Amino acid sequence: MASPTSPPASRSQARKPLGKMSDWFRHTLLKKPKEMPVSSESPPADVAEPSSQDSPPGPGPSRSSAASPAAAPGGASSSGRWSKDYDVCVCHSEEDLAAAQQLVAYLEGGAAGLRCFLQLRDASPGGAIVSELCRALSGSHCRVLLITPGFLRDPWCRYQMLQALSEAPGSEGRTIPLLAGLSRAAYPAELRFMYFVDGRGPEGGFRQVQDAVVRYLQTLS
Repeated sequence: MASPTSPPASRSQARKPLGKMSDWFRHTLLKKPKEMPVSSESPPADVAEPSSQDSPPGPGPSRSSAASPAAAPGGASSSGRWSKDYDVCVCHSEEDLAAAQQLVAYLEGGAAGLRCFLQLRDASPGGAIVSELCRALSGSHCRVLLITPGFLRDPWCRYQMLQALSEAPGSEGRTIPLLAGLSRAAYPAELRFMYFVDGRGPEGGFRQVQDAVVRYLQTLS
């Protein structure tokens, strides 16, 4: 005897499970996901980690800071000794030109190789005397005053002396008087506040003048 068969399910009953499933998918897809808490130790997900190409350079020196300073003459820097054209300007009377030339030869021929300004040799041809002298004094680190009887008689030498003092009022080793053929009593009153080199000493005082100039130049480095 055949077993009774159950009546077929109606269409509404067959659709019901499918309707529930579609409602579940719709609810799941449309539901806003919860935001994950962001840890203070880890970067946000939407912030990219810098790559090795984007990362800043290390603390090593840059090209500009690693550049070596310019060397002295030829590529001389604009500071220190090479900031001026001359190391020493020799001021003298016309009648003492031979003694001034001997002093310049000594200073330029020494181990220090000092750069000297001698007016009749180094002044620009056609230049005004006053302008050339002022240019030489301001363009020299030190000034040597060759003080002789001829220097004291010459009004032009007195002008050179006063101009040198105005360029370096505090001296600081920049103005060096070289007393030659004069007694201490004849030393100019304008220079009484600074020591002089006695030309009666060894080598006519030339060595002392050279040492004084070199000492001052060493303070510039």
